[in-house]
Amino acid sequence: MGKITSPAEMDQLEKLILFVTKHAKDAGYNPRRVREIELATEEALVNIFHYAYPGAAGVVRVACEKTDDEFLVEISDDGIPFNVLVLPDPDLSLDISERDPGGLGVFFMKKMADNYRYRRDKDSNVLTLEFRKTQKG
Repeated sequence: MGKITSPAEMDQLEKLILFVTKHAKDAGYNPRRVREIELATEEALVNIFHYAYPGAAGVVRVACEKTDDEFLVEISDDGIPFNVLVLPDPDLSLDISERDPGGLGVFFMKKMADNYRYRRDKDSNVLTLEFRKTQKG
C-alpha cells in the first residue's frame, strides 16, 4: 500500500499517523477501528522517538499493507536493539499508586492489535502490528 521514512522526532508524529490513517481508511476500516490503529501506532512511534536513539538523530520507517484478512503496520528503526513486546503487562489489580510507572501504553497497543510481532533484522528493530476489520474479543 505504501511506505514512508521520516526523522524519528515527535514533530513528525502527526504526519506519520495521517499516513497510516489514510491507508486504513482506504482499506475499508470503520472509524472506530481506524482510531484503534492510530492509537496503537502512535504508542509504538512515541516509544521509538523517546528511546531508540538516545542523544542522537535517527529515522523511522512505516509501511502499511492490506492482506485479504488484515491491515498491517510495520514500524522499523535502526536504533538500539529493543523488543518492546517483552515488557511485562502492568498489574491492573493494584492501585495506581502501587504500580510501577509506565507500561500502560504498550499494554493498550497490544490490546488494540489482533497480533503483533518483533524481530531484529540486521541492524533494525521491526515491529509489525496486525489488525482485522473487527477487533478481537
